[in-house]
Amino acid sequence: MRRSRRPLDVRGVRSGRISLSSLIQLVAVAEHLNFRHAANALGVTQSSVSTRIKALEETLGVILFERRHRGVRLTEAGQCFVAEVATGIDHIDLAVQTAGAISNGTEGRLTIGLHSSIAGGFLADLWRQYRSIYPKIEQRVVEGRSSDTIAMVRDGKLDVAFVLGGVDPRDCHARRLWEEPFMIALPLDHSLAAGQAVSWVDIAAETFLLRHDGAGPQLQDHVVCRVSQSGHAARIRRCDVGRDTLMHMVAIGEGVTLTTAAASHLPFPGVVFRTLADEPEPARFSAVWSPHNRSSALKNLLALADAISRSACPPENRTS
Repeated sequence: MRRSRRPLDVRGVRSGRISLSSLIQLVAVAEHLNFRHAANALGVTQSSVSTRIKALEETLGVILFERRHRGVRLTEAGQCFVAEVATGIDHIDLAVQTAGAISNGTEGRLTIGLHSSIAGGFLADLWRQYRSIYPKIEQRVVEGRSSDTIAMVRDGKLDVAFVLGGVDPRDCHARRLWEEPFMIALPLDHSLAAGQAVSWVDIAAETFLLRHDGAGPQLQDHVVCRVSQSGHAARIRRCDVGRDTLMHMVAIGEGVTLTTAAASHLPFPGVVFRTLADEPEPARFSAVWSPHNRSSALKNLLALADAISRSACPPENRTS
């Protein structure tokens, strides 16, 4: 019957008496099977390598190498130990590389809160360019109301939220990044669908379908303001539905909805998007993030967003 091998004494590893340098030198000797060659490869003296290997063997209570005239050979126990150590060193090396990549923002994860889809416009450009520059960053998207996504940023559940409107959230940083025109979505057979633009006076008596989620609350405030300026009381129907269902409701004539130019990049059957000729202001969008978030991936995203914003915005219209 084959005698079982005595397990290695790992008390030296647990107590810290075995250094990483000793293990690296062990792997080098196992690779070269020669103390001098291993020392040359490591840039240290042969005597230091020999001393460390001997001390390692004494700590373990195991002979790792058979010394020969022109080199060394691994014992069976040495082969087993070196294989495990080499794997461990590879894991450490990978951990160091991964930590460095996360630290400089080339690897890692970003969790982003959005008010709507990213079919087109600024967010689509930002998403595409960021993924091209940082392909190893995993991006997770959460859609929701601005108040909810900002709260998630504050709680550390989101890295950044992109929201409609200028905001000054408590305990968070905010930066206005881009703007785009407001647009109205009409049924294809609507009497105003034939023109290229409509006015608030034209649609003041319409029923406005607006979502509970996303930018719905901000859009509702805007509709109420503009319709009241036209001398009417806004007729608003709040809908707890997604974007596709809302557009289907518009298509079958249940009402119209206010949106922004980016949404028009994703056409919907039976719906047309028209600009508002008398709308005095564009829709403005901001990024919100926590001052306590030290993520380099977030820092890189914000820097890219700022660069895209500045390239698209005339100098006289830029905000700090």
